[in-house]
Amino acid sequence: MKKMLALVAVVALVAFAAPAFAANPFMDVPMNHWAYDAVGQLAARGVVSGYPDGSYKGNQPMTRYEMASLVARALAVVDMNKASKQDVEMLKKLVVEFKDELDALGVKVDKLDSRVAVLEENLGGWKLWGEFRFDAKFADEKGGLYTDNEDVDFDLNRYRIWMSKKVDDKVTFIARLGKGEGTNVAWQRYYIDVKMPWDVNMWAGLWLFDWEGDDGLYTDNDARFTDRSLQGFYFAKPFSMGEFALYAARKDTNTTVTGFDTLVQFDDDGNIIDEMDNVAGIQLAADEYYEYAGRVKFNFNENFWMSGNYIKRDYEVSEDESVWWAAMGVHFNPEWAFKGAYYKEDLGNVTGEDKPGAWQAILDVDQEALGFTSVWIEYMDFDENFKAWTDGPWDDYGTVTGKALGNYDNVLFVRLNQKWNDKWSTFQRYLSGSARGTGVLVDDTTNWTFGVKYYYTPALSFELAYDKIENSMTVNGLDDNVVRLRTRVTF
Repeated sequence: MKKMLALVAVVALVAFAAPAFAANPFMDVPMNHWAYDAVGQLAARGVVSGYPDGSYKGNQPMTRYEMASLVARALAVVDMNKASKQDVEMLKKLVVEFKDELDALGVKVDKLDSRVAVLEENLGGWKLWGEFRFDAKFADEKGGLYTDNEDVDFDLNRYRIWMSKKVDDKVTFIARLGKGEGTNVAWQRYYIDVKMPWDVNMWAGLWLFDWEGDDGLYTDNDARFTDRSLQGFYFAKPFSMGEFALYAARKDTNTTVTGFDTLVQFDDDGNIIDEMDNVAGIQLAADEYYEYAGRVKFNFNENFWMSGNYIKRDYEVSEDESVWWAAMGVHFNPEWAFKGAYYKEDLGNVTGEDKPGAWQAILDVDQEALGFTSVWIEYMDFDENFKAWTDGPWDDYGTVTGKALGNYDNVLFVRLNQKWNDKWSTFQRYLSGSARGTGVLVDDTTNWTFGVKYYYTPALSFELAYDKIENSMTVNGLDDNVVRLRTRVTF
């Protein structure tokens, strides 16, 4: 086999992992030769080394040993994230063809086979993984802050089955079938992940994004505005100091609600002939909207980052609303971090403050720093009418604050975690919410939790916790407590 022709097969294997252009180190490969760039790329990756005199001798026949050596070196530099199905198939054939020569060269063919198998696993077939959570709750109140109708619930909290398939070297399909508490089985995610030109990544379909989670701005139940599933298009592009991201999504619904509205009758020419207000029983379509957003994050160095985030909802019926926030983080060392954010909403046209703001400060200390516990101390201050879009940020066990965060002047939240070994850990939570209003019907909210978690196997865990809420959502006397046993399996 001519060396140059053999090179064609090998370069096809590693070209996706090699620099696009590389200087050719061999004097006997002229720049106008058709294989000049290919030889240069392979030399840059260490796949070909030439002869001791610095020549390549491309016109000489290649021995099977030389070809086997090329295959072994090519396999070492294949990038499984960039390899295509055709690349792996070619690699398998070459390993089988030169098995004896590779053995003679001392190359561990079994390891090569394992390497090819890993590549194949990532390329072919479907990958499945999932999660199962089951809760047994013993509450003080029937249909209170923790349970639906009775004071005891034995409920599936969630199950999720993820699946993905690498369609080709640029497209991956991802989906999740699942069921949450009080919901039906549904496709909760379905989208394609596409590698676009200029290192841009695109999602199209029903996907989830969590910019607040990416910045580490919450540790309990949920984010304020992100960690939501949307249907649309999401684009992200990393750069040397951070990342740009933007998306356009649409909230459609086929559901209608019964309510009161204005009934208008028109003649054939479209002129209003009658108009009646507050007509009961009219089926109203739920409000639909477009949602647009953009984000940029800068990592100035390993210890300091900043991000800017903006989301707008363009409703078909209601007033538009939007939110922006700027966040920053400082790592004093690997164990101590300070994070903060300032939020500003535009609610359109509501009674009272229609452009409420909020600010948040977090001290996050790893257990390594103190030896026996980690520490999360979070303080958040709100304007009137400030609200969360996603869920109650601290409603991990029951309804503590809900989404109407503007009912509070401020909230202090503390969480401690102690990992004793690979099997056992304990935790404590405490929240104090200062009510904005006054009067006999309003009071400050208090929530505290003690819990222990045990891993029976690395995949199966049990968590036993006691949680108590006083004056939920600032409603005086709205109290409840629960003992919750959660069983969780990941697979």
